Amino acid sequence: MRIKPAALEGLPWYLRPIFWAQRRRYGAALDSARVWARSPRLFFGLAVLYGMVDRKGSPLDPALRSLVTVRVSQINHCPFCIDINSATLLERGMSQEKLNALDTWRGNDLFSEKENAALEYAEAMTFTDREIDDVLFAQLKSHFDEEAMVELTGLIAFQNMSSKFNSALDIPPQGFCKLPHAAAENRRMP
Repeated sequence: MRIKPAALEGLPWYLRPIFWAQRRRYGAALDSARVWARSPRLFFGLAVLYGMVDRKGSPLDPALRSLVTVRVSQINHCPFCIDINSATLLERGMSQEKLNALDTWRGNDLFSEKENAALEYAEAMTFTDREIDDVLFAQLKSHFDEEAMVELTGLIAFQNMSSKFNSALDIPPQGFCKLPHAAAENRRMP
C-alpha cells in the first residue's frame, strides 16, 4: 500500500458503526476503508453513497450489480476490488464458471442479453476511448427502465471511482475470494 491505513482507535465516533459492520461481515476492517478513513468526512460520505448504491431496494438485481462491479474492477486493475466483489458475486448466486469467464464475456453463452447490455455499458463508461452512443443506449433501454438505468450508471461511476482509488494507492486483496490465476488477472478487452 502506498498510504498507511488509519488506526481504528481514535477515529471519529461516526465511523465506528461502519467498521463494526465490516468486522461482522468480513471478519476484519477493510484495508481500503482504513485508507479512506485517513479523511474521515470524505470516507463517511463515501460510505453513505455506497449504502445507497448497493441497497436491497435497488431496481437492479444484486447479482447483476456485482457482475458489473467485478468487470469494472478488472478493467481498472484493482486486485482488492476484484477480490471483494468476486466474493460478493458468488454469495449472490453467480457460478464460478461465469465469474471465471467474465473477462472474456463477449460472445459467451453463459451471459444473458441483459447482462451483455449491462457489461457493454460498463465497459463503454470505463474505457476512456469509448462513448455511449444511441445504439448502445437503446440496447440498454430494452432491458432496463429509466430508474434502473440511472442506478446502473451510478453503480458503474461509483465502482470506477472506488477501483481507481484502490488501484492508485495499491490496496492489496484481502483474500475474500480464491480465484484461479487467469480469472484474477486484470486484462483489458478491446
